[in-house]
Amino acid sequence: MQVLSLLFSSETPCTMAMLYYRWLLEMGYKNPILLLHPLGGYTKADDVPLNWRMKQHEKVLELDPGTTVVSIFPSLMHYAGPTEVQWHAKARISAGANFYIVRRDPAGMSHPFEKRDLYDPDHRKKVLSMAPGFERLNILPFKVVAYDNTQGKMAFFDPTTTRSQDFPIISGTMMRTLAKNKQNPPDGYGFMCPGGWKVLVEYYDSLAPSDNGKVPEPVPA
Repeated sequence: MQVLSLLFSSETPCTMAMLYYRWLLEMGYKNPILLLHPLGGYTKADDVPLNWRMKQHEKVLELDPGTTVVSIFPSLMHYAGPTEVQWHAKARISAGANFYIVRRDPAGMSHPFEKRDLYDPDHRKKVLSMAPGFERLNILPFKVVAYDNTQGKMAFFDPTTTRSQDFPIISGTMMRTLAKNKQNPPDGYGFMCPGGWKVLVEYYDSLAPSDNGKVPEPVPA
């Protein structure tokens, strides 16, 4: 049994994981399992709390409960850059993962004096390719997933091709803005299952000021 591990944020869909899942099937794997492994410990104050993220995961689990496993990763977010990259990957090995989707920017602090990040966008991939102990883990590099206008569905996007005009990209910030305004993504944009998107909209709606002008206190993760 091959296990594909994915850690994704509340505004990020599982579209990428589903594309990788189909890729494993095309490679001949008979029963790959998708592991959704949300962080259960401390995160930044502006992150979506765990209880709301779990509501989203429940909706994702409903899509295909036979091939999807949801398990809370009982760790806090250290924002430690390359060190945390290795911690997350090794923890997924312990959880039984054979394949690991590596996103671009490692979680880390911004530069204290300059307006830039401390780490390169591809630092995560470079660290895992050089650090010892990851030989048994198949590192799947991050690929941009966007809506392909010519096919009418989500697909991997190579920004170096001449078809960039066929792949309109909506950032996470734009998606959060849509959710805060109780708007849906454009028709056909398979960012997230409808149930998961509804949960995100409900979360931001819960932060709106009440009749007495007070904003409800967020529930700690």
